[in-house]
Amino acid sequence: MDERERLKLFEQTVLPHLDAAYNLARWLASNDHDAQDVTQEASLRAFKFFGSFRGENARAWLLTIVRNTFYNWLQKNRPKEIAGELDDEALAVEDVSANAESINLQVADAETVRRAIAELPVEFREIIVLREMEGLNYKEIAELSDVPIGTVMSRLARARKQLQKRLAGEFKPGGQR
Repeated sequence: MDERERLKLFEQTVLPHLDAAYNLARWLASNDHDAQDVTQEASLRAFKFFGSFRGENARAWLLTIVRNTFYNWLQKNRPKEIAGELDDEALAVEDVSANAESINLQVADAETVRRAIAELPVEFREIIVLREMEGLNYKEIAELSDVPIGTVMSRLARARKQLQKRLAGEFKPGGQR
């Protein structure tokens, strides 16, 4: 395959998933500039190693490259953000029933949720974005993250608990904010 055919195949196979790649990078990096850098570097790596792509799930393959690129970037630029496991106290969650008050609070509520997600440790933020926003299943996330499915499930549960805990303070029972 010559370079022109390779480029065309890459454009057809991988580039349709560039929005998902940027979305993951944006949530992981927490800002547009760094996400653009990570996405660009990941795209270059994807093109460079496109010969190793075996025609499986192109989206998952690209997101794996984005994830790995992000963690390399993170180690270099923000090593303090690489968090360990949270203790049991940090995972404690109050039982809060959420009532949607009205339509005009939805925009503020969405921003509050976005902010809560952005405040999660990076490995929890990653799992939430891959599962809830990108719609990957546990197996795909496990393969992408190179962790067992049980770890994916555990991290997802912990991420959801952290979100619930953070949002419980924002959204009071009975629709009060």
